[in-house]
Amino acid sequence: MSKHSKWAKVKTFKGAVDAKRASVFTKLGRAITVAAKQGGGDPAMNFQLRTAIEKAKEASMPKETIERAIARGSGGGDGAVIEEAIYEGFSPGGAAIVARALTDNKNRTLQNLRTIFGKHGGNLAGQNAVTWMFEKKGVLRVPHAESGADEFLLRLIDLGAEDVHEEDGGFTVLVPSDKLEAFKAALEREKITVEFAEASLLPKERLHFADLDARARLEGLIEALENDDDVDEVVTNAEL
Repeated sequence: MSKHSKWAKVKTFKGAVDAKRASVFTKLGRAITVAAKQGGGDPAMNFQLRTAIEKAKEASMPKETIERAIARGSGGGDGAVIEEAIYEGFSPGGAAIVARALTDNKNRTLQNLRTIFGKHGGNLAGQNAVTWMFEKKGVLRVPHAESGADEFLLRLIDLGAEDVHEEDGGFTVLVPSDKLEAFKAALEREKITVEFAEASLLPKERLHFADLDARARLEGLIEALENDDDVDEVVTNAEL
């Protein structure tokens, strides 16, 4: 292999990585802007904003970029107005899908998502077509404690956990969405590490896919939606 062709491949790979990183930063910046717009630009008084900033820092977003995103949401700075929009639809096989977008052009996002759904055999539906199948919950992830699992579970329940699922390496804890901030603070006071915490839509019931082809098409649809620059979150009631 010549040095030239090797360098060309390196540049191509770096370009792809840089493009992906830019896309991630765009989504994180929009999340910060919307959070600041909805709850104010002070992270100490805005849990949603504080959470969005933490995620941005974990992704190594520059401090200046974070500050600009906060300023846009707080009414300062420049740039297009970013809004939250919810899009609902069905996959092949009938799984319900909700896509949360942060966009500066709802019409563009609507057309893009309609194309994605159609390309993967699904269909975009109207408002409230599937959101009634979901409920908003506070979702947290905490690692296993050094003490016994049963004792730790009781501690979580005593602190206000609504439901706890043990998984590899830790626990997923569910709380009412309006109790998320207080519950996270209670965990931190108890010196319990919180690896992840945010409000999310969860299905009231899970749909099992026996048809492997329909399942594969659903996974392709979700991946395509998540890759759209405007889409911030995708949830489904299907078991994956």
